[in-house]
Amino acid sequence: MASTYVEADIIEIAQRINDRAASFAGARILLSGGAGFLGGYFVETFRYLNAHCLSEPCRVVVADNLITASSEWLLTLDDPHVQFVQHDVIQRPAGPVFEEPFDYVIHAAGIASPFYYRKFPLETLEVTTTGTKNLLELCLRNRPRAFLFFSSSEIYGDPDPAHVPTPESYRGNVSCTGPRACYDEAKRVGETLCTIFHQREGLPTKIVRPFNVYGPGMRRTDYRVVPNFVSKIIDGQPVSIYSEGLQTRTFCYIVDAIAGFLQVLLEGVPGEAYNVGTPTPEVSMRQLVEELERVVRHPVASRCIEYPDSYPGDEPQRRCPDISKATVQVGYHPKISLHEGLSRFMRWAEVAYAAPDAPKAHEVPVR
Repeated sequence: MASTYVEADIIEIAQRINDRAASFAGARILLSGGAGFLGGYFVETFRYLNAHCLSEPCRVVVADNLITASSEWLLTLDDPHVQFVQHDVIQRPAGPVFEEPFDYVIHAAGIASPFYYRKFPLETLEVTTTGTKNLLELCLRNRPRAFLFFSSSEIYGDPDPAHVPTPESYRGNVSCTGPRACYDEAKRVGETLCTIFHQREGLPTKIVRPFNVYGPGMRRTDYRVVPNFVSKIIDGQPVSIYSEGLQTRTFCYIVDAIAGFLQVLLEGVPGEAYNVGTPTPEVSMRQLVEELERVVRHPVASRCIEYPDSYPGDEPQRRCPDISKATVQVGYHPKISLHEGLSRFMRWAEVAYAAPDAPKAHEVPVR
């Protein structure tokens, strides 16, 4: 996980939450999905806080079943305050590591890439339903200060244009039997579980709905649009744009995202959901290629193709968050422009994706 580029990001995240970081001093934290892209940034952020900011180090238990991630960097991590446990949250947490109380629980486990949730539909459904319920029941035993559930902007489905930018109050336009249902309907049920446990049991559950987060640490085989396009550019291959490339997204660089997640964890109102993303610019896939051309400073070959069979249909045509709630309630202010974020990602990928053992990505779905 560690690299010069990631280290610079971690320092920036720590600076963003500096006035809140003391809340983690001496805390015990459970991080599910900790071997993934977001999990890696959480682990490295807590390690940096321990080394430079906290009067007493926090302890982090990282749980992951490794279905779409690798534990290599965690297994070689020499840090007495980070413990990795290979555990599938679909199974009830058991054993000594789960018996000691946790102060914070971050439930980031999930299968977020369309390629993988089409490959593992039941696992995608269960990690966010059964897995969430198991962790919430664990919290009933020790009452943490906060439980953070990772939902998704996918719960809005393909929003009515009248509700773009999309606020948290929008109820969504999704299909319970569609090809994306194992993911977006599971996230909706996960939110319902968090709401029930908050209302009935008084657990301080908080929900984040990320919007297209990207950055260093995303694997070539993540199969989402930014690493897909970037890996093609690095390999000197044409970028494949599905359909006419008019579907739009806003993209949130990882520093803005992690800072926002931690702000919600520490300052969010229990029982509430918060969009975390960058509201502008909203760009089409064609415009994303044009922005990447400005980043690499040379033309990028592209082609429009039909959606492959591996791509789950019902793709939202627009995805753009209204973040006013997070701005007002937790002070969330994304600062990194699309150009700057893509530039950072490209500099990292030129090294990481060019490694001899880096797997090659095939044609993949755009999320």
